[in-house]
Amino acid sequence: MIVIRIAKTILLLIGFFTVCPLSSQKVTLTFVGDVMGHSPQINSARRDSGRYDYSECFRLIEPYFMSSEIAVANLEVTLAGTPYTGYPTFSSPDELVVALKNAGVNFLVTANNHSCDRRKKGVDRTIEIIDDLYFSHTGTFSDSADMTGKHPLLLSVYGIRLAFLNYTYGTNGIPVTKPNIVNHIDTVAMSCDIQMAKEMNADKIIVCIHWGDEYKTTPNRSQTGVAAFLQRSGVDIIIGSHPHVIQPMHLTQNEDSTRQIVVYSLGNFISNQRNPYTDGGAMIRIELSKQDSVTVIDNAEYLLTWVHIPVVDGRKHYMVLPASVYDKKGVPGHVPQGYSGMFKYLQLARQVMKNNTGIFEIEEEWDL
Repeated sequence: MIVIRIAKTILLLIGFFTVCPLSSQKVTLTFVGDVMGHSPQINSARRDSGRYDYSECFRLIEPYFMSSEIAVANLEVTLAGTPYTGYPTFSSPDELVVALKNAGVNFLVTANNHSCDRRKKGVDRTIEIIDDLYFSHTGTFSDSADMTGKHPLLLSVYGIRLAFLNYTYGTNGIPVTKPNIVNHIDTVAMSCDIQMAKEMNADKIIVCIHWGDEYKTTPNRSQTGVAAFLQRSGVDIIIGSHPHVIQPMHLTQNEDSTRQIVVYSLGNFISNQRNPYTDGGAMIRIELSKQDSVTVIDNAEYLLTWVHIPVVDGRKHYMVLPASVYDKKGVPGHVPQGYSGMFKYLQLARQVMKNNTGIFEIEEEWDL
């Protein structure tokens, strides 16, 4: 039996909602990187009863989602049903996204290079399941009717109107089966989409984008070029994925003194990858406020995360740790031993983050 907890983010259930505006409105967004489903993860989640349980994966990171109105993850698997498989054609048990939902994630972006791993069935069933679980989502669509109202996806939170767009560089050479639609990086189409978002009177436009070179900790020329195009076109926040390692993030001001954010890659949120840089990621928290019809980015900071895979009672356990917090406050005693790799990851990740502009690692725990 699948159990879903109802969090304060229940307001996102219908994908679009409006809360009566206040004199000064505020909203917090949290973004994480790639949610992967390698075969060892599937095996670890399987229980003797034949069901699957991923709840332990996100339990320690849950408070950092619950403190945000919108929490976004890149779902880089399909939910195509059995047989469940990892790389190279991912299909994970539905319980993976149930665990994400229970941990406080309420928004999934689905346009990535693995969107079509199980062809039409994978695209359609993934959408069906995340709809049934009341996730807001965008990036892939069962058909043009499904796409209507989800692209751009407009959410109004405490009177702040946010337009979300999601694109991928490709689908690993697997063609998109009609009538399915997967948003691809295309500057002409993106220009039209951004104009649509503006016509919706969005206060901020957010693009989640799957791009870049795998395992490279610096953005390539294509990434920087597309980012510059998006920012010139009026996109306020760009969140990147695909490299499976973190890349720098920048908070800058344009010529109109409007603050803009580009995060080139948040790395892996959860996966079985263990090579340097791939065993962790970053989550970025962005605070927006609106006063007298003007919405601004007040603050942005990141928390480094690391995937702990202890073996307990003969079984691997996958646990996302809030590494930045544990480094400063100590690792709680209930976390299984064997986390020395976390400190190695932090050392490497902080070298990458030295190239950031205006976005820093958290100094204290976020309001929990």
